Amino acid sequence: MIALLFGPYPASSEDILRQQFQLSPLLKTKAPIAAVDVKNTYPHDTGAFTQGLLLHQGFFYESTGLHGKSTLARKEVKTGKTLQEISLSREYFGEGLALLKNKIYQVTWQNETVLIYDVLSLKEIGKRKYRGEGWGLTSDGRYLLMSNGSSTITFYDPDAFKVVRKIQVHDGDTPVGSLNELEFVKGEIWANIYMENIIVRISPRDGRVTGWIDVSRLRSYLSRNAQVDVLNGIAWDAKNDRIFLTGKYWPKVFEIQVSK
Repeated sequence: MIALLFGPYPASSEDILRQQFQLSPLLKTKAPIAAVDVKNTYPHDTGAFTQGLLLHQGFFYESTGLHGKSTLARKEVKTGKTLQEISLSREYFGEGLALLKNKIYQVTWQNETVLIYDVLSLKEIGKRKYRGEGWGLTSDGRYLLMSNGSSTITFYDPDAFKVVRKIQVHDGDTPVGSLNELEFVKGEIWANIYMENIIVRISPRDGRVTGWIDVSRLRSYLSRNAQVDVLNGIAWDAKNDRIFLTGKYWPKVFEIQVSK
């Protein structure tokens, strides 16, 4: 979500200690914990306050935040080059995005508005309203799934954007909050946990945590002087079964493989 009180920080030895502290939820879980291997890295715009990431027909679509700086862009994977970009009105703070039936949906932080675009032209074709904050967004192929920074994921009908149902994410008896960017991967919901270097895997049926992914290894690929912010951004290439991860102001997008 939004690091309004936390500016970009360098990846340093202090961060390593911070990361170890942040992994503490994993010490209490009985769910499987996986690590990641890096298969490839690609350039990423260090000026992008990444809020959402998806891959469609070989291109990244990225949502960025901050008032007066929020955008939606189509980018080349290998070069990071921006092919098309639109700027949101200054009133909007861009957040997560999802693709469903050739439409891109982009939620906003506190505006209670989802912006709808044609996927080919990126022309805005509609708006819908919702209640509360918008953080992450994804689709299961039928509904739009949205996080709001709590442990709740809400399923919305894509046409009227009305609430269909909600799930409470839990690891055993413990609620899992700070859910941020979302991606639907092989029948599971994957979610970034705000301010932590971990991804939680969630059953869309009942909110049960099916596993965790420790991605702290990615920090070692960033320069000690890199002015980076939090991990945020998950994209799944369903056709080729590839996973991509990045973060706010990160200089790289990582293609990763989940390992045991």
